[in-house]
Amino acid sequence: MALTAEEVIEIERLLAAEGAEMGPFVELRRRFPQLAWVRCDASDVADQPFRQFPRFDLHLIDGSDHCVQITADPTRATGIVLAKRNVER
Repeated sequence: MALTAEEVIEIERLLAAEGAEMGPFVELRRRFPQLAWVRCDASDVADQPFRQFPRFDLHLIDGSDHCVQITADPTRATGIVLAKRNVER
């Protein structure tokens, strides 16, 4: 199932919210149960993120073919990798 422009905007709003920690992960899974969700440390993903936020990198997963891969195309996204960034204070 592809991500619509409206869904991308909703995801971006939650991740850009002031003080967002890992709380958005639970809320995003609740709002988008049709997507596969993975969380990890940003240093675990070598690919360029689809979007970057103060505390997270957002990567899109394309699982439509035999092998899962990172994609920059929301119309091919079947899941999300939410990679937590280390933020120095």
